[in-house]
Amino acid sequence: MKLSKASRNIYLLFAALVVGLVGIAYFQEREINWLGLTIVLIFYALIFVIGVWSSGKGTVLEDDSLSSSNDSFLLAGRKLPLWIAMFTMAATWIGGGYINGTAEAAATSGLVWVQAPWGYGLSLIIGGLFFARKMRRLEFKTMLDPLSQRFGDKATGLFFIPALLGEVFWIAAILTALGTTFSVIIGLDTQTSIIVSAAIAILYTTIGGLWSVAFTDVFQLGLIILGMCLVMPFILSHVGGLSQLMTDYQTVMGDNASLIPNKDSMGNYFWNWLDYALLLIFGGIPWQVYFQRVLSARSERSAMWLSIFAGIICIVVAVPAAITGMVGAAVDWSSLGLTGPENAASTLPYVFQYLTPGVIALIGLGAIAAAVMSSIDSSMLSASSLAVWNVYRPLIKPNANPQKLKSILQRSIVIIGIAATVISLRVESVYALWYLCSDLVYCLLFPALVVAMFDKKANRIGALAGLTVAAILRFGGGDNILHIPTMIPYPMIEDGVVLFPFRTLAMLSGLVTMIIVSRLTQSSNPPTQLRNAHA
Repeated sequence: MKLSKASRNIYLLFAALVVGLVGIAYFQEREINWLGLTIVLIFYALIFVIGVWSSGKGTVLEDDSLSSSNDSFLLAGRKLPLWIAMFTMAATWIGGGYINGTAEAAATSGLVWVQAPWGYGLSLIIGGLFFARKMRRLEFKTMLDPLSQRFGDKATGLFFIPALLGEVFWIAAILTALGTTFSVIIGLDTQTSIIVSAAIAILYTTIGGLWSVAFTDVFQLGLIILGMCLVMPFILSHVGGLSQLMTDYQTVMGDNASLIPNKDSMGNYFWNWLDYALLLIFGGIPWQVYFQRVLSARSERSAMWLSIFAGIICIVVAVPAAITGMVGAAVDWSSLGLTGPENAASTLPYVFQYLTPGVIALIGLGAIAAAVMSSIDSSMLSASSLAVWNVYRPLIKPNANPQKLKSILQRSIVIIGIAATVISLRVESVYALWYLCSDLVYCLLFPALVVAMFDKKANRIGALAGLTVAAILRFGGGDNILHIPTMIPYPMIEDGVVLFPFRTLAMLSGLVTMIIVSRLTQSSNPPTQLRNAHA
């Protein structure tokens, strides 16, 4: 097969990245597991080749008209088959943050705090039942399109900010998971692992759009499931099987060993648990990375079912990761002559490294690397789609042609990828970043999406008033990751942590404000109704 000049250049750049990675590993003072590094590079090469190959699917399956070129890059021409769409949706959620974060929470806080898997799973199911069909029926290109129709382009630019931050923090969480995994099993320093992996994902996402993301996701999800299933028998053998694990884990974690919270033993932390549970369920809906798959479906019925099936897959695949974290907490590391994981974020790779045979551990590592790549590419494309379609096109270059928009989109992918990489180099907790992702979109974006979709009287003034109220109440509660101090004297503050469910308060207050203010300002700012994007 004859390669184009552009394709040859992409492959040469990929080869340069690989050579550079090997060179850095060779000159490091740390001991490198060369077999592990080789296996990871083979996985990366397979993913990269699939991504580049699938970049041509748009030109094969779509016509060459200007009107279809953006749909092809952003939404795969709205022709993703149900099975591909379902797997790419699931793979997007089941990233390195999902796998490593689940194990981290199970090992350090107990199953009761392993909320994200079932929370995100339920968000996909609820999204499929109540949002997917209508969004696909109206043929929007992005999640912010209904907000743009109802509230105007300038107001939508403000709602773009939490949407963008959510995607960037999501990518950073995934890259952090990758760095800890590589550091434990291969011996490669965290920074190098993060930078090279991000660069590879940026490359194939830039050239292929959603077709590349979708096809690589199917391959990557298969690797994740294979890798996690292979390690289970070996790690369970170190704790006497699943039944004994449950007993030992109960001894270590007490009431926190159950998925169901005990209100009496948790005290005020129960309200904190409830706040996070609602945050994950409803904060998992207003994501472009979610709606990009919904809007790429062949029909509104397909859009609904791909979301529901993906939610079920997400919950099931989290089980091996949770078991890994339970093993990390229950196993007697001292009897093995080990001190245990260096930090909570490295629980899963540490268990893989020391409780499974070498080859199995490396296959497990490949699974985590695949999980990382499957989520990075999706979020970079999604955030860039919002930046170009809902900010650059309407506010900066309204008359830009499709080729120009695609060029700006590709540049945005690079910029957003770099920004997330920088954040990941500075943050150590995968799970903390994972929560923060949905935190912002839950408080600031979810109310706006709800009223834009379902309240016929919602208007721009109401939306902006609600956003202001929600932002004040949310950031008034402070944030340790963003180094924002607590400014509002909420009740239930223990050890500097606000246990009062102020995030849910912020979301509900913003929602109610939008509804009330919209009705009070109908005469000065008449509402605009949703319409088919191509009407």
